[in-house]
Amino acid sequence: MRPKFQSKQEVIINAPLEKVWEFNMDLSKIAEYHPRVNKVDLISGKQFRETGVSYQCHLKDGKNTCIEKDIEIVPMQKLVTVFPQDTMGITKLLPDYVVESNLSKIGDNATKVEMSHFYSSSKLIVWLLNFIIKRKIARETQDTLNAMKKSIESNTGH
Repeated sequence: MRPKFQSKQEVIINAPLEKVWEFNMDLSKIAEYHPRVNKVDLISGKQFRETGVSYQCHLKDGKNTCIEKDIEIVPMQKLVTVFPQDTMGITKLLPDYVVESNLSKIGDNATKVEMSHFYSSSKLIVWLLNFIIKRKIARETQDTLNAMKKSIESNTGH
């Protein structure tokens, strides 16, 4: 059972679904497209996503980290990620935060990537701040998707 749906961002990437999926499965590429991530430690010892694999993202501020874990993978369709730990207090504020990424083929050379965010806003502070939280998550996610699009398209000759 997922927590409450909060927002969804999407982008169309001019590349085949297989290329977009392959790019997203490689955890070593996160720092290449995520605007806030400087470096990724493969704490499960695996470079590619699979159910149960965790990795630590070092943020560009040089002080903070977060651990992400993939809990569900449907090949060529869906990735579900949770955030068990971070140094910024997000996991204390949003302990049930889940991101679901869905990929869908639009044509031979176009793929839609959607990122949906789920978390409960039952804590008073989350309920009060949710307007700001939701907008910040949406903006940062759209920046990440746009950078992913740019990275994939530049590597496939578009």
